[in-house]
Amino acid sequence: MLKSILTVGGWTMASRVLGFGRDMLIAAKVGAGPMADAFFVALKLPNLFRRLFGEGAFNAAFVPAFSGMLAVEGRAAAQQLAERMAVLMSLWLSALTVLGMIFMPYLMAVLAPGFSTDPAKFQLAVELTRITFPYLLLICLTALVSGVLNGLEKFAAAAAAPVFFNLLSMASLLALAPFVATPAHALAWGVTASGVVQLGIVLWACARAGMALNLFRLPRLTPEVRLVLKRMLPGLVGAGVTQLNLAIDVIIASLLPTGAVSYLYYADRIGQLPLGVIGAAVGTAVLPLLSRQVRAGQPLSAHRTANRAIELALLFCLPAALGQALAAGPIIEVLFMRGAFGAAEAAATAAALSAYALGLPAYVLVKVMLPGFFARGDTATPVKIGFAAVGLNLALNLVLMQALAHVGVALSTALAAWFNALALGVVLYRRGHWLPDRQLRRRLPRLLAATAVMAGVLWLLGMVLFPASGLWRYGALALLVGTGLAVYFAAAWGFGALSLAELRQTLRRRRKP
Repeated sequence: MLKSILTVGGWTMASRVLGFGRDMLIAAKVGAGPMADAFFVALKLPNLFRRLFGEGAFNAAFVPAFSGMLAVEGRAAAQQLAERMAVLMSLWLSALTVLGMIFMPYLMAVLAPGFSTDPAKFQLAVELTRITFPYLLLICLTALVSGVLNGLEKFAAAAAAPVFFNLLSMASLLALAPFVATPAHALAWGVTASGVVQLGIVLWACARAGMALNLFRLPRLTPEVRLVLKRMLPGLVGAGVTQLNLAIDVIIASLLPTGAVSYLYYADRIGQLPLGVIGAAVGTAVLPLLSRQVRAGQPLSAHRTANRAIELALLFCLPAALGQALAAGPIIEVLFMRGAFGAAEAAATAAALSAYALGLPAYVLVKVMLPGFFARGDTATPVKIGFAAVGLNLALNLVLMQALAHVGVALSTALAAWFNALALGVVLYRRGHWLPDRQLRRRLPRLLAATAVMAGVLWLLGMVLFPASGLWRYGALALLVGTGLAVYFAAAWGFGALSLAELRQTLRRRRKP
């Protein structure tokens, strides 16, 4: 499991680093004004589907079915299931894409109702979303093929494909901007082009793995296909609650003054780094393993897998969350404050990042808890909890936005995420599907103690290093982050929350054939 997590997490880290480069370029060229707001709304809808399918409901329903069929009935039967699902997905997503492009003005009135007060921004958002909307079809097919690769325990290509989203976005902004109406149009065309490239990469990798998929097979609603659909449809809400909450954030933010959508986007991009590297990596790697253990009737192994996944997730996300909250200002200034993105925009974005960071451990725990339901074929329970979390987020948004503006929107999302994570954990515990073992109970308070030590060092060092200006701020931020990480892992080792010998043994086991 650790090797798979490192593979997915490593490629995700590469993608996120390039994503920071892309966002830094967007901030410098586009800033945080009406054009940026319009583009980020245009990006939100296909990205919502990408996260729901690529990291949520589809994999939750498809990977256990595919892995089980592969183990019991062989590669031919598993390949038929994948091809039939691909054809069905292509048909209904093509229809959805066409309808979405036709009725985009009405869809935009729902997604960003506040834009209607600015006709130019509203029309720009409609144009940009029509350009990006085909990405929905392409990236959902990419998610399906990635699910096949994950079921085959081939994680690298699927994790590497998003790198090209960032590369093509940057290339389009630099190369196409002089030839289209606005830089935002260039970015939108780059999004759609990246969907074509990502789909091509995972299809090629699948063929190399010995399972070349025929995407033109006649569709058939076999019992296996029906089962996947039955589990997938309700899971769209349960698996994607965080993303649905972020979509609500955009709707609410569109009602706030210009720039609110952009502030939340830039802050969310920073916050999503640990979520993608840690949460998505752990969730992706755990689901196939947990599915096999549940299917094989190995409850003790399943409990051990769940506990080690939670332990690994908290080991990395606790310092990331606290670091983001305490160093939000320097992080935003160093990454984005240049060109069209000034000090006022940096301060507003940093405030949103601090609020989002409070929910980071919860976002990651949701990713880790969900496989405990999906491996057992239960997508209904996460849906029920998800609806409650979405309702709570909406209610908190309406209350907190009055006094805290866009920061209230981010804080609402964080609080709703904690409700979601705690509710999922309580249900798994009461059903006996997750029992915290001695090692987790012993190490969790020690991880919290190590995090507290790091917090104190960051606070004191931050007072010395900042405010900084010019090139010195880059070195000051690097020193702050590096010192914080060193102190945290040293404290975790000293308190007994981190065992280097155990980590070496795990890596040695993974190297053995």
